[in-house]
Amino acid sequence: MRKLQKTYRMEPAGSQGVWGLDDFQFLPFIWGSSQLIDHPYLEPRHFVDEKAVNENHKDFMFLECILFITEMKTGPFAEHSNQLWNISAVPTWSKVNQGLIRMYKAECLEKFPVIQHFKFGSLLPIHPVSLC
Repeated sequence: MRKLQKTYRMEPAGSQGVWGLDDFQFLPFIWGSSQLIDHPYLEPRHFVDEKAVNENHKDFMFLECILFITEMKTGPFAEHSNQLWNISAVPTWSKVNQGLIRMYKAECLEKFPVIQHFKFGSLLPIHPVSLC
């Protein structure tokens, strides 16, 4: 997706659409925040610091996502990526990760237009809810 967005300067589907966090893919933020849990010095407040992002983006997926956003968007970060700006105030990466997982569940997995396209089977089973 990033290659398409960068090459053709494509706009994401929408600010409030599923699969996005401030217009960009959601899952890398979840995986990246889990990578940073219990990091000795990088805290959530650091990802809005350009120097911290530039120095650490190759090692941490979350910071790579932030760098991509700053390359693609212009203007103050707090304006073009308000949700992420708000997340930078969360005290720990563990809480960031938990919140992102809850948000992903609510905004993606619990939306019928999204989940109807999932392929269920032995690796990802679905069990009908009994109404009794």
